[in-house]
Amino acid sequence: MASPKDLKKLKKMGIETDQINALRVIIETQDTVITIEEPTVIQARVGGQSAITVMGGKRTEKPKETRIEVSQEDIQFVMDQTGKSEKEAREALLKANGDVATAISLLNGGS
Repeated sequence: MASPKDLKKLKKMGIETDQINALRVIIETQDTVITIEEPTVIQARVGGQSAITVMGGKRTEKPKETRIEVSQEDIQFVMDQTGKSEKEAREALLKANGDVATAISLLNGGS
């Protein structure tokens, strides 16, 4: 928790603050999910700008679970373009994160 004394100092400097009673804060990056349990969260406003600060708490990090959905149409298109099986087309699409052009390139010997 931020002390009332610290919040008063900020106010004297022209920074308005509010404490947010958050149970947890979740931050998602491209490949990680960071969860902070029982954090101290303060929103500060100055000059029309706002910033949120997260302090303390119990932090955990997990790899982000990505679930890629590939449509039957995309699978069929890749099969038609490459002459590969449905299984091969599906696997290439999953490896290419659903990108049809990359999947075709993979199956045609590209990298």
